[in-house]
Amino acid sequence: MAQKPKLDPHVGRLGYLQALVTEFQETQSQDAKEQVLANLANFAYDPSNYEYLRQLQVLDLFLDSLSEENETLVEFAIASPPRPKHRSFLSMESLRGT
Repeated sequence: MAQKPKLDPHVGRLGYLQALVTEFQETQSQDAKEQVLANLANFAYDPSNYEYLRQLQVLDLFLDSLSEENETLVEFAIASPPRPKHRSFLSMESLRGT
């Protein structure tokens, strides 16, 4: 019996994150935007997502959301605080790309 080829497990994650970004950009529903931005903020807690989020320019999406009239979107845009053992997605290092 032939073995299944090994697939990069992160390919699915990148696609899922891309779908979230696209949904955020295309939806007119404030509720949907809040839910998607909250999901993206949650993904920002996991250092294994940093490169994907950077590639998808999610930091720009968070920064743009800071000027929204919807206070919930503003709160979610800043909802990825630093973790004790990991740098924050919204850290100076991530802004410089290091």
